[in-house]
Amino acid sequence: MSTPDVIGSIFDDARSFNGWKDKDVSDEQLRQIYEHMKWGPTSVNCSPARIVFVRAPEAKSRLKVALAPGNVDKSMNAPVVAIVGYDTRFYEKLPILFPANPAVKGWFEGEEKKAFAETTAFRNGTLQGAYLILAARAVGLDCGPMSGFNNATVDATFFGGTSIKSNFICGIGYGDSAKVHPRGPRLAFDDVCQVA
Repeated sequence: MSTPDVIGSIFDDARSFNGWKDKDVSDEQLRQIYEHMKWGPTSVNCSPARIVFVRAPEAKSRLKVALAPGNVDKSMNAPVVAIVGYDTRFYEKLPILFPANPAVKGWFEGEEKKAFAETTAFRNGTLQGAYLILAARAVGLDCGPMSGFNNATVDATFFGGTSIKSNFICGIGYGDSAKVHPRGPRLAFDDVCQVA
């Protein structure tokens, strides 16, 4: 694939999908997504994202009860729904993930540093969620990210008893272009950017 094709498939021509073709997503494709997304940069390589790929009917029924009404059909009809979470105790893995300075674990440990650790986990987990979307698009899949769900219910159901919290969910599969909304506009460079 040429560079313009790659950019188009990841950014310029990509869409957020609400409807899906009846075509499965394999375990191998999910592994490919992770194997690409894991290389995206995070602060001190903290890598706090934790993902549950919801595919089985029983797991989908557990997710369904947490969804806002407008997100039920597009989530239940997606071949896979990724719950993108973040581990608030990500720093326990820093001696492995940041061998250049294993002492960075201490930056985040302790009650007095809890807010800093949570902010770091949320920020970098969100980055990794974006990398997941880009990786899925790069391997030929489509995405439908959304935030209309009850985080507390999802956390209790899928992350109960852990230090992981949900951030957003994302349908993954082969988008049905007949069901996509017209593309929304974007702000121009001069409306958003400054060069200082």
